[in-house]
Amino acid sequence: MTTRRQFVKEGLLTSAGLLLATESFSSFTVLQKPKVIIIGAGFSGLAAAYQLHKRGIDVLVLEARNRVGGRVFTYTMDAKEKLNVELGGEWISKAQKRILSLCDELGLLLQDNLLQAHLLYKNQYFKPYEWGVSPEWQKKIAKLKMDFADLRPEDQLEMDKLDWWRYLLNNGCDGRDLDIQNLVDSIDFGESIRQVSAYTALHHFTTVAERKELPYKIVGGNGKLAEAIADKIGREKIKLNYRVQKIEQGGRVKITCTNGEVFEADKIICSAPTQAMKTIEWLPKLPVDKMDAINELQYSRVNKNLMLFSNRFWKDERFDMVTDSTAHFIYHGSKDQKSVKGVLISYAAGDKADVISKQNETGRMVLMQQALLPAFGNIKPLLEKQFNYYWGDDEFSKGSYAIYRPGQWFRIRPVLQKPFINTYFAGEHIAELQASMEGAVVTGEEAAAMI
Repeated sequence: MTTRRQFVKEGLLTSAGLLLATESFSSFTVLQKPKVIIIGAGFSGLAAAYQLHKRGIDVLVLEARNRVGGRVFTYTMDAKEKLNVELGGEWISKAQKRILSLCDELGLLLQDNLLQAHLLYKNQYFKPYEWGVSPEWQKKIAKLKMDFADLRPEDQLEMDKLDWWRYLLNNGCDGRDLDIQNLVDSIDFGESIRQVSAYTALHHFTTVAERKELPYKIVGGNGKLAEAIADKIGREKIKLNYRVQKIEQGGRVKITCTNGEVFEADKIICSAPTQAMKTIEWLPKLPVDKMDAINELQYSRVNKNLMLFSNRFWKDERFDMVTDSTAHFIYHGSKDQKSVKGVLISYAAGDKADVISKQNETGRMVLMQQALLPAFGNIKPLLEKQFNYYWGDDEFSKGSYAIYRPGQWFRIRPVLQKPFINTYFAGEHIAELQASMEGAVVTGEEAAAMI
């Protein structure tokens, strides 16, 4: 039983404890939420900003372009007919869970974007299901994909030393099979498969790249996701046409833009592609190994030539065609959009992209006609206009998406991922699902989680 004396004693001890606690806490400063500046309003930068915004963290996004979205770029080919197409990121995979979740959260509808591939090979035209690789190679490539999941770390390193073309050849792919593999796979990588690490290729093809898993795009264009996130963050928090010139880091961060404006923050997330990072003056300088990695990483060359036709002579809304011509890959870019008119897009990769980009409008039409003639005859009278965009000449990225060459995946990607003082990094180029919209979003969210 507690006596009055014990009660008074315990009360005095409690009061003393409270006094000590009050005096103790008075010596501490309550931590404030940091202010964060994000460089780049592409999918990675916007994803980072959105996560920080939801946590109540003060965030500011600086974007050098005059629009949000970065290398996701929805373009209106015919305003009257409301025909929009993608100059950048195009397909959304079933495996891209974060993109799908964001679309659901923000009320964005998805549309079917599955296509059926025709083939033009050695001037012969094949309809869907009339072409493919040999049954023998189908079995072999299926086994290689299955075995990939069980590779030991040392075997992964060895595979990364080889290019995808050499790896395929070493495993029995040759002749027509190898030709078709190169034509199809180079569409995914934006370069010849001789330029791509065998490890990154198989990693890609065992995650998001199976055609049956690429069925979606966003109704109204994939750029709608960037616009929706920007609206949630608040447009006043996103400054367009603000190109970063200098980043000074110490206890805090000071950022100077080319227009003379200066901003300060506690942390920054740099979601810019490596080409843009190279144009920034970093004080102190970036570590040597990071600068070496930035200089070494290349971005693929992709050219998209858009062709608006007065009618959809290809008939099938799901039309696409892989070709061994300069036009490379031609597909229906205005699928299921209500109009008599339609847009075909030539997606050319690597050297082919470089060739098309250097043509004038007449020269490009000659190359497009060359690819379409065996299947559809003379289509010139139906062409209303063209629009061409070459990512290899893009001012900020000098390419469409990062490409990891042999020996780079395990060596330079970890270096590019590593934070530097108050700076965290994001972007598709450091993602596990590299070269994808999903990868961009995930890295942005991961960077935000570190703050």
